[in-house]
Amino acid sequence: MQTTRPGTMSVQPRHLNIPDFSFVLMMGASGSGKSTFAARNFLPTEILSSDRCRGMVADDENDQAASGDAFDVLYFVAAKRLAARRLTVIDATNLRAEDRQRSIELARRFHALPVVFALDLPEAVCAARNRARPDRDFGAHVVRNHVQMLRRSLRGLQREGFRVVHTLSSEDAIAAAAVMREPLFTDRRGDAGPFDIIGDVHGCLGELTTLLGTLGYADGGAAWRHPEGRRVIFLGDLVDRGPDSPGVLRLVMNMVGAGTALCVQGNHDVKLFRKLSGRDAKLTHGLAETMAQLDALPDGTRPAFLAEARAFLDSLRSHYWLDGGKLVVAHAGLKAEMHGRGSGAVRSFALYGETTGETDEFGLPVRYEWARDYRGEAMVIYGHTPVPAPEWINRTLCIDTGCVFGGGLTALRYPERELVSIPAARTYAEPARPLAGAKTAPEAYDLLDLGDVQGKRVITTALMNTVTIREENAAAGIEVMSRFCVDPRWLIYLPPTMSPCETSRREGLLEHPEDAFAHYRRAGVDRVVVEEKHMGSRAVVVVCRDAAAAAARFRVPDAGRGVIVTRTGRPFFSDPATEAALLNRLGAAMDATGFWDRFGTGWACLDAELMPWSAKARGLIDEQYAPVGAAAMAGLGAAAGVLAAARARGVEAGAIADRFAARQDAAYRYDAAWRRYAWDTDGLQGLKLAPFHLLATEGAVHDGQDHAWHMQTLAEVCAHDPAVLLATEWRGVALDDETAVAEAVSWWEALTARGGEGLVMKPATFVTRGAKGLVQPALKVRGAEYLRLIYGPEYMLPGKLERLRDRGLAGKRGLALREFSLGLEALHRFVAGEPLRRVHECVFGVLALESEPVDPRL
Repeated sequence: MQTTRPGTMSVQPRHLNIPDFSFVLMMGASGSGKSTFAARNFLPTEILSSDRCRGMVADDENDQAASGDAFDVLYFVAAKRLAARRLTVIDATNLRAEDRQRSIELARRFHALPVVFALDLPEAVCAARNRARPDRDFGAHVVRNHVQMLRRSLRGLQREGFRVVHTLSSEDAIAAAAVMREPLFTDRRGDAGPFDIIGDVHGCLGELTTLLGTLGYADGGAAWRHPEGRRVIFLGDLVDRGPDSPGVLRLVMNMVGAGTALCVQGNHDVKLFRKLSGRDAKLTHGLAETMAQLDALPDGTRPAFLAEARAFLDSLRSHYWLDGGKLVVAHAGLKAEMHGRGSGAVRSFALYGETTGETDEFGLPVRYEWARDYRGEAMVIYGHTPVPAPEWINRTLCIDTGCVFGGGLTALRYPERELVSIPAARTYAEPARPLAGAKTAPEAYDLLDLGDVQGKRVITTALMNTVTIREENAAAGIEVMSRFCVDPRWLIYLPPTMSPCETSRREGLLEHPEDAFAHYRRAGVDRVVVEEKHMGSRAVVVVCRDAAAAAARFRVPDAGRGVIVTRTGRPFFSDPATEAALLNRLGAAMDATGFWDRFGTGWACLDAELMPWSAKARGLIDEQYAPVGAAAMAGLGAAAGVLAAARARGVEAGAIADRFAARQDAAYRYDAAWRRYAWDTDGLQGLKLAPFHLLATEGAVHDGQDHAWHMQTLAEVCAHDPAVLLATEWRGVALDDETAVAEAVSWWEALTARGGEGLVMKPATFVTRGAKGLVQPALKVRGAEYLRLIYGPEYMLPGKLERLRDRGLAGKRGLALREFSLGLEALHRFVAGEPLRRVHECVFGVLALESEPVDPRL
């Protein structure tokens, strides 16, 4: 307990240190200056005042009858702040033990260190201050009772559970005091590494030195060092069971002392510390061997080494919170709500994990699989429970691979996420549970949890900072994903919607390439690619080298070679045999080009068009397009016949007959338009797959490559099976080259004249930023006849086209950018090995955004 007592006339300025994450109680009699002290040393938003809360619930800060409700409000807000790891100050008298106990319990719940500032001023000073305040009209006995209660409580505050107690006992001491915040010992967020994190060593000195050498460290005599300044993080359990625990201790102590390593505490290290401190510790689980090795040290060095080792083990922390909060290291792991916090529960979990209270067939405690439910943002690297091989589970990784049990000693390079392992020279101890029987991640780890996608969500992406998903959109996305989508383990990407170009003012046209060129010029783009727009259906293809590669990477048993899904994640084909046959043909073409070896991958994700349109839209054609065309042609044909008969009888019907003739022509054109994109298929017969983006392969998302690279790479694959695979025609256009621009326009005119849908125009680079931010990744420019399918058969008749020119594009374009950002974010997370829930967060976001109220004709 730190105390300032009355003394001389002047009191020197004094810094009062507290952890930067604390639950602070102001304590003192009415009139002792608690509020003034708090206001001088803490932010207004950090202070929760009981008086203020009384005013909130009763419109009177002195209404003691409202105290119960006021403190309910106060502790509710305090809980929200502590959950968010924010320092919180309770400005109240806090003189009753039961009130302080409520605060202690709240601090423990959120693993915050409880702190007290006790202002122990004389009764006369407090009474005089209260008399000067008209709102404090209570009697002198109230202050007297407050002072007596304070002084009775002071000596027991630390026993109650307060970790830091500052008592200020004079007006001068209070005035001179300045609160200073210090990071918790575990908080090293400013330390970004790079690190090499090493699992449980357990006295295996030979393997440790071999691993350090493999990682690039050299023994400099005093300590091992890396020429590039990398540092090691040891995950604890340095000792017991292995052949040279003193040697491991000496090496680690030297590295930590030299600043080339950090080390967290393991449960075996705690047990050795207890033994070296003369406390009770059973000589089991390898401690007997460690003590024998320490007893064998030379008499001349043994006492000094034991003292140094004891001090070192005592200095170790439960965990470290590193690299801006992106990395947590702890011996047995750490749940998200414990990161960067301090309590007995945090230390216990970091050392031992959490058990269910049961024992397994080997007599060992059954550990709660906390990693299965982990939802934190930080990567958690831990050891403690040996596993045959490290396996990422929800951004957590156990790298204790049982070296002392004959397994290996493993390190994780951070931030590279590269694993390096050295096999054990021999088995030094027999494990109670065989390593081969250790659990691997169950399939449940790969499944989406409702809580991951429910309600309003704000998703962080690299391209657009954050994308907000509204609650009502999330509900629609849940409906689609839960009822219609393929096995979610395949859903690593969904493509964005695409905006049309600005509306053309040319006669008889809504869209024209010149308007798309103008859009990109205004955005500062100097070069684009234009691609033929196939009238098919968007398809995302995940294709694997073979079934074994598919099962290993996507964890889908009996997966075949992959999957083909629609842009909303549904199976493209109702017939699995057709899907398998198409994937096999695509995979065979990739085999023939050496694709898998070239990219060092067992899988690829492609963005493509699959034709004909009728392959997916047959129901839409049969229920909408064909009936509309047939009904229009029949009805207008009959009307034309009636009008012709009337004119034959001499009735003047020229104007109306011409109008119906134009409508009849529009109906015929409409019917012809959809028929161009529909033909019969039989299995693969009649199908064409036109891939245009090689989105990702193992270890790489290819958004850094320009569109020319994508088209050329995929054209090489398509060339090996042109019967099924179609290389999309494209060309690059410099926007300051009038000839190239004119040729592109002529190409669009020729494509649309013969019934083609039109063109897609994209900046040459896959991701492009302009002066106003992210540039539209693509614009579609559709032909006049194709647009009949979108706007109706008669959209070009007089008066109708002008009304359509007022269509608004802002909503569609904002949606396209958000979905583009989410799609690429999903791929980057998948390729980086992040848990599937993090990938699904983005994929689900695209599905949810599809329910935005945007004109579907755009």
